[in-house]
Order: sequence, then structure tokens, then C-alpha cells
Amino acid sequence: MAENIFTLLMLIILQAVLGFDNLLYISLESKRAPVDKQKMVRTVGIGIAIALRIILLYVLVSVIKYFQDPFFEIDSGFISGAVSVHSLIVLFGGAFILYTALKEIWHLVYLEEHEGEHKKSQSVTKTIAMIVLMNLIFSFDSILSAMALSDVFWVMATAIIISGALMIWLSDGVSKFLAKNRLYEVLGLFILFLVGVMLLSEGGHLAHLKIFGNSITPMSKTTFYFIIFILVVIDIVQGRYQKRLIARKNASQGQIIK
Repeated sequence: MAENIFTLLMLIILQAVLGFDNLLYISLESKRAPVDKQKMVRTVGIGIAIALRIILLYVLVSVIKYFQDPFFEIDSGFISGAVSVHSLIVLFGGAFILYTALKEIWHLVYLEEHEGEHKKSQSVTKTIAMIVLMNLIFSFDSILSAMALSDVFWVMATAIIISGALMIWLSDGVSKFLAKNRLYEVLGLFILFLVGVMLLSEGGHLAHLKIFGNSITPMSKTTFYFIIFILVVIDIVQGRYQKRLIARKNASQGQIIK
């Protein structure tokens, strides 16, 4: 019993670490819904996703080999590989997140031209559906990691439920922070872009893809978090530098007026 409790604590920490990128996506995606519905969208979306995660966990425990066994082989001269259901899901998730991040970055770059279009609310149902879908895609890694640490179903299911409750609790705080600090929204989008690249590299590795004979290697979690750390430091330094420039400009303008 003590061993199961220790494993449960380890799984909760693992789920929290692996759930960072998922939480970021949820916070950004929920902004598409009407303002008065955004909190409800996050809560319902995460709640449904957690229930489906437990079902997915049960399915994976029962038929894991069918998800990882290749069912389609590619060999076209410049690209080759063996695609499995697992690799296909990860590749799809990476491509979709990459598309979402690029589209949002485009809106920010051309804010004035697309401001009207960007402010159009997305339906609550569609937003919840996107949160649930992407939550399930993100869950594959965390569930497979959980299965590597434990084979006790209730331990893994409890860790998923607790991590889901933490995600619901933190999602409001992350969303409010991004709303008050719009500069960090840009940082969040580039981190999301990085998540898409990481998932594409992982999906390519799972599918044993080779492009012109060169194997695709997955981006390690250490590299991923190191790049995020560098991006955050750059953003903080850039923000402070920009504030100093604005302060100097205002001071010089004040002296000219005098």
C-alpha cells in the first residue's frame, strides 16, 4: 500500500509537469468563447477530457500493442517509415497545434487588419470539443509514462483525476494572467509553436520516419524546458528594456515641453 501511495505522488508530479503545455493550450483556446462563458468552457472541457482519459487509460492497458504496432508502411524514395495509430495521433496533434499557433501569431502581427475577425467569438460547443480533443492527444504521453511507473489501474486513474482537478484550478489563473499581461501571450504562442514542433518530431520518431535517409529524432523534454526557460528570460529582459526606453522617451519629451 505504501508503495502505491508513493507511486501515486510521483504520478501526480509527472502529470503536472507534462500537463504544462496542455494547460497553456486550454487557456489560449478558451479565449475564443464568449467572455462570460470562458470559465465554464475550461471547467467542462477539462472535466469531460479527464473522464475520457480514464476510459483511454483502460483501453490502452487492454490493447496497448495495437496502438503501437505499425499498420501502414511508407517507402517513396525520399521518405520512409512505419505508421502506427499512436504515431498518427501524435503527428496530427503536432500539426494542428503548429497551425493554431501560427494562425494566432499571424493575428497578432496583423492586429489592426484582422481585429474584427479576431474578436469574433467561437461557439461554446466547438471550443469545448477542441479542448477535449487536444487534451486527449496530449494525454497519450502522460498515460504511457504512467503505465511505465505503475500497473495498478486505480493508482493511475486517481493521478489523472487529481491532475485534472489541479488543471481546472490553475486554468483560471493562467487565463487571467495572460489577459492582464498581453506581452506574455506572444510568449505563450511561441511556446505552443514549440510544443507543435516537439510533437511532430516525436510522432515522426514513433513512425520511424526517415527523410532522405535521415531518421527523425524526438526533441527531449530537457531540451524543450531549457528552450522555454531561455524564451522566458528573453521575454523578461526585453520587457524591462522596453519599459526603460519608454520611460526615457517620456522624460525627454517632458524636458522638451518645459
